[in-house]
Amino acid sequence: MASGEGRRAPARFARHGGVVCTPMSLEHLDDFLAHARRHPELAQCLQDPNRPLEIAEFLAMAREAGFAVDEADVIAAQLRAEESLSDAELQRRAGEEARRLRHFIPG
Repeated sequence: MASGEGRRAPARFARHGGVVCTPMSLEHLDDFLAHARRHPELAQCLQDPNRPLEIAEFLAMAREAGFAVDEADVIAAQLRAEESLSDAELQRRAGEEARRLRHFIPG
């Protein structure tokens, strides 16, 4: 058997859309977001529609606030949030993305 074939993530790990993430790391991300909601300046930085954060900036903000969060945690949280959306909401989001791409791609 090739390395990694047929292996399953241990029970203490959660699998979100192919991303394996420990419950503790998602808990750290949730804790950081709760912390940000309690601190207006931090919340404003995270929610500024005129300046979306790059993932590296977001992770640096979490680290500076004392939370151990990495890129896989952010992806797992996004997948977790999308899993709870209705089909209608997923279709609406796909339509918005398609319209954005149609205007971006020449031809």
